[in-house]
Amino acid sequence: MQRVPMTREGAEALRQELTTLKTEKRHQIVAAIEEARAHGDLSENAEYHAAKEAQGLNESRVSSLEDKLARAQVIDSTTIESDTIVFGAHITLVDLDKDAEVNYYIVGEDEADSNQGKISITSPISRALIGKEEGDVATVHAPSGDREYEITEVRYG
Repeated sequence: MQRVPMTREGAEALRQELTTLKTEKRHQIVAAIEEARAHGDLSENAEYHAAKEAQGLNESRVSSLEDKLARAQVIDSTTIESDTIVFGAHITLVDLDKDAEVNYYIVGEDEADSNQGKISITSPISRALIGKEEGDVATVHAPSGDREYEITEVRYG
């Protein structure tokens, strides 16, 4: 079984989603199925088929979350003491092409959200930053072309 790195916060978010799906969502779907059954003929009952489809999707997501949590290697970034960039780092960079400051947090694949500055450990920018320190310049090979970033701050926690 391949272990997948995940932050403590990311694992907790998945656990909360799993709990919601297994309790509240399952009860809602069961209630919808029972209500649809009360309408009679199931062969032409669109409400019943929609509820059964929702049940299948819910159970699929439950299985997926259980698998991800079983394979998770939860890393508490508050315990990391390093000058170099590793998983869990909060990084401040200066885009040398645009002279603009950007902030990133290196997280697991399932936690990545570019709108919140969370980038996957497998992303091109993360791969370019891993092992670097404050003051280093990292070249990121992206589909739009190479970009250079100066690392101005690395912190954990």
